[in-house]
Amino acid sequence: MSFSSKHGSDALRNVLAFTFRHWARRWPMAAGIGAAIVLATLTEIFVPLYAGRLIDALTAGKGEAPAALDAFLVMAGLGLAMVVLRHLAWWGVVPLTLGIMSDVVREAFHRVQRFSSDWHANSFAGSTVRKITRGMWALDVINDVLLLSLLPSVVVLAGTVLLLMLHWPVMGLVMAVGALAYGALTVTLATRVVAPAARLSNAWDTRIGGILSDTLGANQVVKAFGAEAREDERLAAVVTRWRRRVRRTWMLATWSASGEFALLWVVRTAVTATALWLWWQGRATPGDVTYVLTTYFVLHGYLRDIGQHVHNLQRAVNDMEEMVDLHGLTAGVADGEEAQPVAIRGGEVRFEHVTFHYGRHAAPLFSGLDVVIPAGQRVGLVGPSGSGKTTFVKLLQRLYDVTDGRVLIDGHDVREVAQASLRGQIAIVQQEPILFHRTLAENIAYARPGASAAEIERAARLANAHDFIERLPKGYRTLVGERGVKLSGGERQRVAIARAFLADAPILILDEATSSLDSESEGAIQQAMERLMQGRTAIVIAHRLSTVRAMDRILVFEHGRILEDGRHETLLARPGGRYRRLFERQSDGMAQIAETGIDDRQPAE
Repeated sequence: MSFSSKHGSDALRNVLAFTFRHWARRWPMAAGIGAAIVLATLTEIFVPLYAGRLIDALTAGKGEAPAALDAFLVMAGLGLAMVVLRHLAWWGVVPLTLGIMSDVVREAFHRVQRFSSDWHANSFAGSTVRKITRGMWALDVINDVLLLSLLPSVVVLAGTVLLLMLHWPVMGLVMAVGALAYGALTVTLATRVVAPAARLSNAWDTRIGGILSDTLGANQVVKAFGAEAREDERLAAVVTRWRRRVRRTWMLATWSASGEFALLWVVRTAVTATALWLWWQGRATPGDVTYVLTTYFVLHGYLRDIGQHVHNLQRAVNDMEEMVDLHGLTAGVADGEEAQPVAIRGGEVRFEHVTFHYGRHAAPLFSGLDVVIPAGQRVGLVGPSGSGKTTFVKLLQRLYDVTDGRVLIDGHDVREVAQASLRGQIAIVQQEPILFHRTLAENIAYARPGASAAEIERAARLANAHDFIERLPKGYRTLVGERGVKLSGGERQRVAIARAFLADAPILILDEATSSLDSESEGAIQQAMERLMQGRTAIVIAHRLSTVRAMDRILVFEHGRILEDGRHETLLARPGGRYRRLFERQSDGMAQIAETGIDDRQPAE
């Protein structure tokens, strides 16, 4: 078996298993729909039988009028039952499908949110959204195909062949062979020919979604460099590849459909010839021939539609498989089975013999790292990029798990507590704060959704954000744009600090919060940060050493080790010390600025 066909069968199996698990959650409704559609289909199987009896009664003359009337009444009753039962089935499939679609999108969102930071960093947000929404709508198709289309087709095929076998075994055999050959051809074409092509089409469809999201999200950069035409060309190249793949998929589907219709013609010809042969042999009446042909036309309609249903099912499987794969991924960092919420009182941080590897890197970043930060202490982290500063705080937040050793907060191993509880008590202000496309009040209150308007305003005042907010036309009800694009960098930073004030967490992380700001904004934010750090365990990652001069303690990182540990004055007094060299380098830069007015400093490494 080729890889593509094996992958296709695996995808079909996985998607169907996923769907059936969701049916099982609502099994009474799913079973009721199945029962209604089976009974409705059985009525269609018996209608041709009574149609044949009606023809025989009519050909026998008026003396058989009562038999003709009985056949007519039975046919009318069967038709009415079919209408009612089909309505019940279609009525039931609406809440079933909507319920499952709602569950699926919520569960996918729940899982994706809990994937690791690395996973999100390596994935297009637009592609992920496309996978989820495409899979959600594919479920609508799958439910309709399986319950309302393929199930009645199977019932018609089995019931028709059984009734014909009881009357004329040869006719039942011809019908069964023809129907099974058609079903086998349809499934083979759908799974082995169309499906691999459709899978590639979907991959390029996902790629388009990713590029659209990536480019539109970075529209400011595109405009800044006048690169609209370049981005148009980039998208056009992907659309061209997508168009080729989709054209190939659609053409394969067209040839498959023509092959299926050709086989149906063969089956119809064989059934009609067999019915005529039975009549010629005197083994079938005109009513029997009418019954056979009517039965075949009913079956023909279902068989003709089976091809379309199977292709729809395969397309839906292709659309769903990427979303199902998301459900199969494991969270990068998962809560333990006995994880409980934690209450952080003091905020003491302790790293005990911590060893940490990034992914498959052979050498660990940290090896036997020991650090203790007493509750309420303000600590600055400095050092070159890649030295371990950011990883240090990510391990504290448990965005990664240590390879060996323990990270403790107030004596609690962070691996043994609920992550939501842990992170809810660690406030962080990032270098590039990310805001939601919501109001300023909602963004500030994200740390504490139940906060009152007065509490939100107080937090904004403490963050030196209230004045600029009040100058906006809608004040705290102003929408900030996607990722806060309507605000300046300093304004976004102050909103993030206000959010941290409102969180009132015992541990605070400031991740290079002033490194990209102008002097005026930096001054306002430095003042707000000083207020924010009071009474908390504060960990400040800084490139500008002026940010950490007033810290209680400074840790100098290099290659995953802490080279120096002490106050600013103590570290500065060490001849040849790493911190002193960093400080002198920045001091020389400041002197150059004073003399020339040109800032060619590089961030502290």
